[in-house]
Amino acid sequence: MDELSIEVTGLKKYFVGAKAVDGISFKVKSGSIYGMLGPNGAGKTTTIETLVGLYRRDGGRISVLGYDPEDDLDKIKKLIGVQLQSPSLFPRLTVKEMVNLFSSFYPQPMDPVEVINQVGLDSKENTQIRFLSGGQRHRLAVGLAMVSNGKIMFLDEPTTGLDPKARRQLWDVIKGLKNNGVTVFLTTHYMEEAEKLCDDLMIIDLGKVIVQGSPRELIKEFSQETAIEFSDPGLTDLSRKALEDRQLAARVSYEVKEKRIILYTHNVPFTMKKLLDFGSDHKLAIDDIVVRRASLEDVFLKLTGRGIRE
Repeated sequence: MDELSIEVTGLKKYFVGAKAVDGISFKVKSGSIYGMLGPNGAGKTTTIETLVGLYRRDGGRISVLGYDPEDDLDKIKKLIGVQLQSPSLFPRLTVKEMVNLFSSFYPQPMDPVEVINQVGLDSKENTQIRFLSGGQRHRLAVGLAMVSNGKIMFLDEPTTGLDPKARRQLWDVIKGLKNNGVTVFLTTHYMEEAEKLCDDLMIIDLGKVIVQGSPRELIKEFSQETAIEFSDPGLTDLSRKALEDRQLAARVSYEVKEKRIILYTHNVPFTMKKLLDFGSDHKLAIDDIVVRRASLEDVFLKLTGRGIRE
C-alpha cells in the first residue's frame, strides 16, 4: 500500500454567503505530484490555505504527514514549503537576501544559491524585489517554498503570469522535486500543465470534486474520441440545428468554447468529409481546423459544459 503524505476527508470551509470548499475528500501519495484543477473561484486556494493552517476548517478531517494543522501546525511548518499566489515580500531586500532570510527559518534548508539558480533568477540575485517583474516575483515565491527543503511543496498556481519558456523551465524544477522524493501538491487552471506534471489529480468546481484520477485514466474514461476543432462559422440557426440533429455525422457530440467549435468523433475521415461538405453546401466558412487527441480540458468541458478559464 502506498504511503500517504496528505489525507483529507469531507473538508468544508465556508465564508459569509459562500461554500468555498464543500465536503471534498482526497489522498496524496508520498513522492508524487498531485494536482487540483479548476476555474477561478472553484475553491483551490482556499483548500491549500486550509491544508497549511492559514484557515480553520468548518468540517472534515485533515492529515498532513500524520499531523492535523489545527493541532500540530508548528510541527507541520518545519516539514513543508508553501508558495501562495500573493506572498508578502520585503520590497527593498534583494533576491539573494530574501532567499537567505527564508532559509534561516528551517532546520535543514536547501542551498540558497542552488534555489536561485533553479528558478532562473541567478541574473537577478542582487536586484531588489521591488524592481522584479510579476513573473520574476512568482518564480521567487516558488524558490522561497523550495528553500525549506520540506517533504511537501504546496504550490498555488505556480506558473501563472509566466511566459511559455519560463513555465516549461519551472515544470522541470517541479519534476526535479519529485525525482528527489518530495511530494508536490499544486493547484492550476492550465490543463496542459496538469497533463505534463501530475501523477494524480482532481477537478474541482464550485467547492466540490467533480472527478479524480490520473490524467490518462480520466481522458480514457470520459473522452475517448478524437477532437476536431475549428473556428465558429457564426453558429447560425442552420449550423446549430445541424450539430444538434447530428447532420454532420452520426454519434458525434460537440461543444462550443469561446469562438471555437469542437466535434468529438471515433471516425475522423468520415466526420471531416461531412463537415466540409456541410460547409460547402450551406456556404459556411469552416476555417482553422485542428485535429487532436482528447485532453483534460475536453474532460472538463464534458463534465461541466464550460471552459476551465471561465
